[in-house]
Formats: sequence, C-alpha cells, structure tokens
Amino acid sequence: MKKLTAIINELEAKIPYSEKINTVISKSAVGWHIQHSLLVALQIIHAVEKSDPLDYRYKFNLRKTLVYTLNKIPRGKAKAPERVMPKEAFNTDDLMKDIRLLKSRIVVLNNLHKRSFFNHPYFGNLHLKDTIKILTLHTKHHIDIINDIIR
Repeated sequence: MKKLTAIINELEAKIPYSEKINTVISKSAVGWHIQHSLLVALQIIHAVEKSDPLDYRYKFNLRKTLVYTLNKIPRGKAKAPERVMPKEAFNTDDLMKDIRLLKSRIVVLNNLHKRSFFNHPYFGNLHLKDTIKILTLHTKHHIDIINDIIR
C-alpha cells in the first residue's frame, strides 16, 4: 500500500504541468493522463469494495503474468474502456479535489477481505493484492508518459 500511496503523491506533483502537451509522446495533455489515472483508481476501488469475496475465481491469464513479471505496462498495446476516459475538460482545482478523494478512498482497501476483487478487462479477476499492484502499475505507466511529455 505504501507504493500506491507514493505513486499517488507523485501523480499529484504533476498537476502543475497539466496543460503541457507533446503530441510526439501522446495526443493527450498531462492533465488528461492524471484525470484518467484518477478515474481508473476510483472506479476500481469502488468495484473491489462492492465485490463479494465468495464470488472470486482464479483463472490463469498470460497477459497478467507477463505484465506483473515485467512490472510494467507496455505502451500503446491496449485501449482504455470508455468508462475511464475523461469526458470533460480538466482544471487543476478538479484534479486536486479528485486526488484528495482518491487519497481518502484508498484506505478502504486496508479493510477489505483478501479475496475481494474486480474484473479487469484484459487480466480477468484480480484479488485485492493484485488489484493494488495493478493500480500501482497503471498509475506508474501514466506517470512515465507524463514525465516524457514534460521532458
């Protein structure tokens, strides 16, 4: 959980660059990547919180194994579901508000059953420990893109 908290703090530190864009790296501005990361994290936390641990079923998934082994999400290989695509223009006040909301929501994960889960569109069911890992990897993936945009 410490890694996830640290990566959220790192994401927060990128908010001053939210208007920056570099179309060679990404067609989206830094703020879009921040907002997308926040949407993903908040929706995943909600899904895990609402899950029934008795419904969790493990199924081997090669994509998940590769990403978790490499500890990195490859760029440009997957398209985000529409529900986690930012729909509105972002502003720094809203990004800060959502960062504060996320920081208050991640503590929920500490109190959930270890078999609480969410169904990832590419990796299948992810129990709590794997959920925390994918939240960290996904946010780090977007921070890496943000850092490349800023450079």
